[in-house]
Amino acid sequence: MNQIVITSDGSHTIYVPEMNEHYHSIHGAVQESEHIFIKAGYDNCNAEPLYIFEAGFGTGLNALITAVKAVKDNRKVFYTSIEKYPVAPDLIKLLNHYEFAGPDGKRIFELIQSSPWEQMNCICNKFNLKKINGDLADYIPAYPVDLVYFDAFGPDKQPAMWTWEIFERLSAAMRSGGILVTYSSKGEVKRNLRSVGFDVKLIPGPPGKREMIIAKKI
Repeated sequence: MNQIVITSDGSHTIYVPEMNEHYHSIHGAVQESEHIFIKAGYDNCNAEPLYIFEAGFGTGLNALITAVKAVKDNRKVFYTSIEKYPVAPDLIKLLNHYEFAGPDGKRIFELIQSSPWEQMNCICNKFNLKKINGDLADYIPAYPVDLVYFDAFGPDKQPAMWTWEIFERLSAAMRSGGILVTYSSKGEVKRNLRSVGFDVKLIPGPPGKREMIIAKKI
């Protein structure tokens, strides 16, 4: 049975016993997401409006911190996220992610979680969200993508999510100059990204992770 775990920054993550894996870093769920997806991704992408594709909706933490950032920046964002195994609503209700998202965090988090699947919905101000219940291996993004949050479970846990074929499909959907960020720094991931047209760099990772990947489509 999946369990709520308190990470080092006080924010929650979920532990999956059958995979022996956490949804986020135990060194700090929120600070990990902010470091990888906001600072390395969102802040480095100048597209307006910004089209984001996320591989692995998970608990909705990345969507939440992106929505809060978009509201703060008055920046129009269209955010599409795919998830094959949505987290049970009763477990979502126990998470404290919204406590780290400012005074309007709880309302935004609830809107994200209650947003109907399979359609683009306006969540708040400039932030629009489409959640897809499906398999990334069978999905092709429907519009040009500026930024990819690649947040699947690690290559050792879900190798089918990190293949050349997956990255090739994402590359084909991205604009030139588009950015992909992920917590992984594995050699195989770097090689796959380079082989489908990305300039791949390693940059410092969040606490507990020495390096991470930022890749720009050439």
